Amino acid sequence: MALNLDSLKKSIESLTRALQASSDVSTLALPENIQETIRAGVIQNFEVCYEQSWKMMKRWLEENIGSSYVDGVTRRELFRLAFENKLIDDVDRWMDFHKSRNETSHTYDQGTAEEVFSDAELFVTDADFLLQAIEARND
Repeated sequence: MALNLDSLKKSIESLTRALQASSDVSTLALPENIQETIRAGVIQNFEVCYEQSWKMMKRWLEENIGSSYVDGVTRRELFRLAFENKLIDDVDRWMDFHKSRNETSHTYDQGTAEEVFSDAELFVTDADFLLQAIEARND
């Protein structure tokens, strides 16, 4: 059964737009509080896109290799299974994204925000890779 990928597509598109807005803003002489608000929007879009990505990854794996292999596994194991099935190309990078996502939900300071913002820029490419891999084998 083909998975409905709309939520993942929309979250990637939204993160991409937020990153583009941030890039556009950095070239303008806008007040720092407006720039911080836009960066916060990027971080929020990263959070949503990350959640959509790993959940869709899990659904695809359940459908294609069996829920008995996926249910109850750790996040690292889930990413390892995704790597083995060519949905992602770097388990450790996805673990870094997972760490960043956890940091945004448990603590918020300027240093953390800057780290997560940088990860969001890297993540959008990997999320798009995941989407393309699933689309190619979504039947």
